[in-house]
Amino acid sequence: MAKGKRGFRPPMGGGNMNQLMAQAQKMQKQLEQAQAEAAEFKAEASAGGGMVTATVNADHQVEAIEIKAEIVDPDDVEMLEDMVLAAVNEAMRKLDEQVNAHLQNVSGLGGLGGMMGF
Repeated sequence: MAKGKRGFRPPMGGGNMNQLMAQAQKMQKQLEQAQAEAAEFKAEASAGGGMVTATVNADHQVEAIEIKAEIVDPDDVEMLEDMVLAAVNEAMRKLDEQVNAHLQNVSGLGGLGGMMGF
């Protein structure tokens, strides 16, 4: 090091650090509130032109499956299975989109859904 020069020293302003900590705590509370709100989300999707509808909650649990009677064909169970699967998968995708968008709007950071367990 050249004579008369000093190594890097961070600024000594404690007020800036206090502001930063307060802002971090505020963001943490906002994120916790957003997660609590997202825990109440539900999503619904249908397949087969509305013949099969699935509803899922924020825990990715299927809450309801509705099947119109006219779609039930004992000779084509596979089609019904495919529609149920499509409706459930689309409802899960919608739920994830909804939760991620909500957390992104609150945090401004985006893409937190995977990190947050949603």
